[in-house]
Amino acid sequence: MSYASSLSTSSDTITAVDTVCRKVRAGLNVDTPNLAFLFMTHSHAAGFDQAAARVQEALGCRVLVGCAAESIAGDGEEIEGQPGVSLWAAHLPGAVLEPFQLQFRSTADGLVCDGFPEFAPAEAAEIRAVLLLGEPYSCAVDFIIEQLQDMAPGVPLLGGMASGGHGPGQNRLFFQGDCIDHGAVGVIIRGGPQIKSIVSQGCRQIGHTFVVTKADRNVILELGGKPALDRLQEIWQEISGDDQRLVQQGLHVGIVMNEYKDSFHSGDFLVGNVLGADQESRAIAIGNHVRTGQTIQFHVRDARSADEELRQMLVRETENKKVEAALLFSCNGRGTRLFSQPHHDAATIQETCGPIPLAGFFAQGELGPVGPKNYMHGFTASVVLFEGA
Repeated sequence: MSYASSLSTSSDTITAVDTVCRKVRAGLNVDTPNLAFLFMTHSHAAGFDQAAARVQEALGCRVLVGCAAESIAGDGEEIEGQPGVSLWAAHLPGAVLEPFQLQFRSTADGLVCDGFPEFAPAEAAEIRAVLLLGEPYSCAVDFIIEQLQDMAPGVPLLGGMASGGHGPGQNRLFFQGDCIDHGAVGVIIRGGPQIKSIVSQGCRQIGHTFVVTKADRNVILELGGKPALDRLQEIWQEISGDDQRLVQQGLHVGIVMNEYKDSFHSGDFLVGNVLGADQESRAIAIGNHVRTGQTIQFHVRDARSADEELRQMLVRETENKKVEAALLFSCNGRGTRLFSQPHHDAATIQETCGPIPLAGFFAQGELGPVGPKNYMHGFTASVVLFEGA
């Protein structure tokens, strides 16, 4: 395997693209990579149409995907509020790469997705991961998640939604040498290096767990036989003043994804926002559907919690493993909007796993698995880790 990445903050698009291409080629120990990812900020919008073709010509790579974004990441840096081009390339011997472009259309029979690859169950067993980048106003993410779950249950779907555009037609995806303003693009990776992922949701547990004893879709009516809001008030009395202030800023609920564990830690929950509470029924509405019998725990989110969770998950996932490269799909609500210092997620990955080639972007929604299923997230850092031989 061979990986390389490069970042340029030049405001001139041609200079930036040529610079990252030259450095990536120099960093690879092969003449031609077979996979590349390109991320660009909207400062380079005038050059979007030519960028992908220029990269593909310079690298000769068989598969090139990417997108424009509000902010991007490269190596150990995150570029916010200024021009940036980040390029990542890999040569993956033994891997079969299948690029795809998706378009969505409504019919009398419902939504139709054109371009999604079809494969037999035996082929699905060989898939390491599906990497996908979508245009947020025209990509039906739930449809993709359900389709992949039916065809290849357990296969991780990783990536995120392009960002920086303020309406339909303003975001851009890169696919091979083309620039696209709708749908989704991606690549299926079969065989080759092991690919691991983490989804750091930036939250910390408070209080203790409860079993849902009555629920209706996304409304929790009872926890442990008592009204949900009464249980929350019990937790309020137990937690510190600092945590009470975090609850007031925004409360979250984590649903346990694997009930067979003895204890639950970061990464064991699908975390969603608390949308509201009803004083009369004492019920709590959350951002995810919940079923009677599931275990939940209340969570809070702050910079310290997000930092600790990301570090813990990286250490746990990479213990006794050699990580050779990474892709980072971080929420556009992270970065300096969450942390007091810049470059947090990219720098943390480098501190824990690196130095390694890394590229990524700040997304308008991040994709990644929690437990055996894939989800669209917010405020998360979804990290793709490529292991060594």
